[in-house]
Amino acid sequence: MRSTIKVKEVDRVMTICNACRYCEGHCAVFQAMELRLEFNSDDLDYLSNLCHNCGACYHNCQYAKPHEFELNVPGAMAELREESYAQYAWPSFMGSAFKNNGLWVTSLLLVLVTAFMVLGAYFTGDSFFQVHDNAFYGVISHNVMVAIFGTVALFVAIAMVMSIVNFWKVMRLPAPWKLDWGLVAKGVKDGLTLKYLDGGNGQGCSYPSEKPSMARRYFHQMTFWGFMLCFAATSTATVMHYALALPAPYDFISLPKLFGVIGGLGLIVGPIGLMALKRQAVSDTKGKTNKGMDTSFLMLLLLTSVSGLGLMVLRDTSWVGLGLTVHLGIVLTLFISMPYGKFVHGFYRLIALITFVVEKERHQAIVGVEPVTQPNA
Repeated sequence: MRSTIKVKEVDRVMTICNACRYCEGHCAVFQAMELRLEFNSDDLDYLSNLCHNCGACYHNCQYAKPHEFELNVPGAMAELREESYAQYAWPSFMGSAFKNNGLWVTSLLLVLVTAFMVLGAYFTGDSFFQVHDNAFYGVISHNVMVAIFGTVALFVAIAMVMSIVNFWKVMRLPAPWKLDWGLVAKGVKDGLTLKYLDGGNGQGCSYPSEKPSMARRYFHQMTFWGFMLCFAATSTATVMHYALALPAPYDFISLPKLFGVIGGLGLIVGPIGLMALKRQAVSDTKGKTNKGMDTSFLMLLLLTSVSGLGLMVLRDTSWVGLGLTVHLGIVLTLFISMPYGKFVHGFYRLIALITFVVEKERHQAIVGVEPVTQPNA
């Protein structure tokens, strides 16, 4: 699945960068690069997932276009990183399908799954376009929802775990229970705070333009924490339903609703902001996308949030059936696509950050000193 051409290009870029080292203070990529004399394909997958595509190295590079070397670290890294989604995916044929035609596969899946939910609920029930006292469960029973989403969730969980295990092995990390959890915590902290979206100077990414900005970090955080709050809404609703015998629907002043509304707003502002920045960004720094998988993931997050918030408005109307089934179709499509696109990359990047912290600690233990980095020019 991995493109030999892209591997050779990243190898070429890193080899020249390793001789120059002008950008060594920008981010973890260059510090990890300096611990190597040459690069195999596993090293390059590691470095590409460690790259946050902030663009600072591109705009400061003396060998970028119009120089004959035409170095483009973020663009080359982005292309190889996107290939890693399929490289470590399980099952592999699913990874290949999304890699080769990501946007089309996602769009077709969205149409088919949503149509299945809408038509299934319409033809199996007798009150699709009616107001329901018990709202959602009047359209689709609780047991049917659990059966559908439980099956999909099980498949997604297995696919995610297998993909993560595949990538973990390539990083040559020890078993999780053998790791120094202080180092793991530092890597997790770097990931959650998006440490390397500061451009190495604390002023932010050189993205979408050469001028540093913190906008990308803020929109990423809105998207991440919006997703986590929506997950918290689902989790608390599950506990309330099974442990406290308090089934949905819930009042507005309840944990599921509060988490869901705040998270939903984050999943509107964050993806819109990220898509806007991506559209404005210098084309070279983005590289060639993997058939739209990054954009389709943001679109699915946005549609999930908009349809979920819209469902709150439709809950007590005769349109609740249509609103619910469309929302469920979007959510199912999002779930199915998670192991094959930008979502799973979040785990790859986290593992890469942990690897970097562990690797740096090993280096310090060998040489006995902190690796010296020069301030950015």
